[in-house]
Amino acid sequence: MIFWSLVFAIGAGQAALLALALWRRPVNAQANRVLAGWVALIGIDLAVKAVYFHGPAPELLKAYRLVGLFPFLYGSLFYLYVRALTEARGLDRRDLVHLAGFVLSLLPNLGVFLFDVAQQRAFFEHLRAGGYWPGRPWLDIGLFVYSLSYVIAGLVRVRRYRRGLLQRRSDADRMSLHWIDAMALSQIVIWCIAVVQWLARIPWIDYPLIYGAVVAWVFVVGYLSLRQVAVAAEPAPESVDTAKIEAPAADDPRFPAVEARLAQLMAQEQLYREPALTIGHLAKRSGYPEYLVSAVINRRFEGHFWDYINRQRVEAARACLADPGDARTILDIAYACGYTSKSTFNAAFKRQLGQTPSAYRQHHATPVE
Repeated sequence: MIFWSLVFAIGAGQAALLALALWRRPVNAQANRVLAGWVALIGIDLAVKAVYFHGPAPELLKAYRLVGLFPFLYGSLFYLYVRALTEARGLDRRDLVHLAGFVLSLLPNLGVFLFDVAQQRAFFEHLRAGGYWPGRPWLDIGLFVYSLSYVIAGLVRVRRYRRGLLQRRSDADRMSLHWIDAMALSQIVIWCIAVVQWLARIPWIDYPLIYGAVVAWVFVVGYLSLRQVAVAAEPAPESVDTAKIEAPAADDPRFPAVEARLAQLMAQEQLYREPALTIGHLAKRSGYPEYLVSAVINRRFEGHFWDYINRQRVEAARACLADPGDARTILDIAYACGYTSKSTFNAAFKRQLGQTPSAYRQHHATPVE
């Protein structure tokens, strides 16, 4: 067990450093503070386990059991982190409801926390002889279902956020929160290890391995979270008359005028070249309400705002790449057309034209015989 004690101690140290870095990080401050609290709890969990696995003793029993119930907080903290990230919203008193799983898990274990010294020793020997903690197996089943439901709820919120980004921002791909998928997948892998360990006796799949995976998760979260870009929060609902924000009819007489105005802005002012262009900015420049501009893009151009702007950018880039007199590099052309990374440009270009930018340029540079 000395090996696992060392692994847990390293994980606890990493968690402490990461929690401090996240707490002080100004980008996505509300979300990072939720994540810092979550990582700090994991650090405490790992620290107690490091001590216990180094030298199990009856005196450590209560602390060991308490941190053993911390996983009832981890799923809800994942959800609260996602919510804080997508809404730039911190915690308030109403969020105490998310402690329900942890509080309920304490109830069957109250006796353990009230043990006197003699009872602690007797129960310690009971565990060493192969006995179980109070509440098993129902507590294990409840933990899995409870935590998984929060992870799923967090992923549903991320999916909704991504759909909203496509409707609002031309740089939606830059804020797609893919690291959340990695965090969720890592948690699911840990739960799967726990379930296998619970259902089957496989020599190398045991309780320490679960927390070894948690240590790996801390390192993954550290790498991903400290590379985050600033995330645009979901806009709060506007206090406007409901009638005004209802989607216009398919044959709204203003559609042709809006469509012509958008075409003018793209052709003459080339607004698509602004990397962080939003539909709100475009609507303001057009002189029409945002909901009307959105409806025209969705119905007349058959796509999201993100699709519409990317089509404009790809068309502009295509014209530059087909021009033999344009000596700029592909990356320079991509930047000039509003892209901020070559990979995003390549993906958008190939999706629209079926060729990579380099293949397209090479094809048009080859003289036709």
